[in-house]
Amino acid sequence: MNTLPPPLPAAPRRGWWQRHWRWAVPLLCLFGATALAGFIALIMFAVFEGMRSSDAYTTAMQRAREHPQVTEALGTPIEPGWYVSGRMHVSGPSGEASLQIPISGPDGEADLYVEAEKAAGRWTYSTLIVDVDGRDAPIDLLAPADAAAESASP
Repeated sequence: MNTLPPPLPAAPRRGWWQRHWRWAVPLLCLFGATALAGFIALIMFAVFEGMRSSDAYTTAMQRAREHPQVTEALGTPIEPGWYVSGRMHVSGPSGEASLQIPISGPDGEADLYVEAEKAAGRWTYSTLIVDVDGRDAPIDLLAPADAAAESASP
């Protein structure tokens, strides 16, 4: 009688990882890099928003927008740039700020420099100047209005 040999056992099926690792590894690396970039962007956004919401920042922007020499040089509306550099430390009623705020209007661009200290809940500005691109002298926002008008006239 002719008997057939028993069938060979089937090769075990490879696992999911063994079958798909060639595209899964780059995808996991891309996901990790994207998550890291998103986390860094979130931290930067929180820091910039913290600076933008401070009294020192908002008061400096308000003074720049209302100053006649600044509006003459940049036009209106005057808008802040997205990248605020510097440092700010506030602890309750005291603190300090040293900021460089890029600002622009339809007629030009400038940098607003702020140096301020906070004591007893009140900000005192030691430096508040606007350095307009292409202009020789910066505009001092702390100078009295009549002194600023005299320095602007020829």
